[in-house]
Amino acid sequence: MRRLTIGVVDFGAGNLASVRQSLHSMDYRCRVTNDPQVLDQADLLMLPGVGAFPAAMESLHSAGLVQYLTDQVHSGVPLVGICLGMQLLGDCSHEIKLTSGLGLIPGEVVPLAQSNWHIGWNNVEMLSQEPALAPGDGQAVYFNHSHIMQTEREFVTGVSRIDHASDTFAVVIQRNNVVGLQFHPEKSQQAGKLLLGSVIEGLCHA
Repeated sequence: MRRLTIGVVDFGAGNLASVRQSLHSMDYRCRVTNDPQVLDQADLLMLPGVGAFPAAMESLHSAGLVQYLTDQVHSGVPLVGICLGMQLLGDCSHEIKLTSGLGLIPGEVVPLAQSNWHIGWNNVEMLSQEPALAPGDGQAVYFNHSHIMQTEREFVTGVSRIDHASDTFAVVIQRNNVVGLQFHPEKSQQAGKLLLGSVIEGLCHA
């Protein structure tokens, strides 16, 4: 079977090395680049990220990747956003200042209501019966974020909460060939790899 190639979009995000290492350990080819000609050779695009939303969007604009990513998704290329990368999929963010996002999944990014920051391991509850998401249901995964995506229920396929007394918030979102994961699967040990691999395979073989 042909090995899939993952194009990891490089816009200066801090977790590129861990994402690349995780993908290689899962036996995927990996190209970390901001060059559209190299990304064109990928079966799936991945948008990782840590840091602030405005700076990330500025970097994507500077590299000419905003229109590129939009065009690729509209042409049917699968895209997975991780952590900040998931938030960038939305219409806008209120982090630091109001900033437009990629607009690939309707919604806006707002501060966590329950805490200034969410760092640690929490369980995911999958709301979708999608087989590709099944490996993540009930699994503990690693979070590190201060903002969340607010979107319509139809796009929310998985939720989590900081503690038993807290409200749930979206941690897995999907619209057609675009999936967002609020947590870090590359840092979530075997559970994260199983889910990420299942999502990749599901999108690439849909």
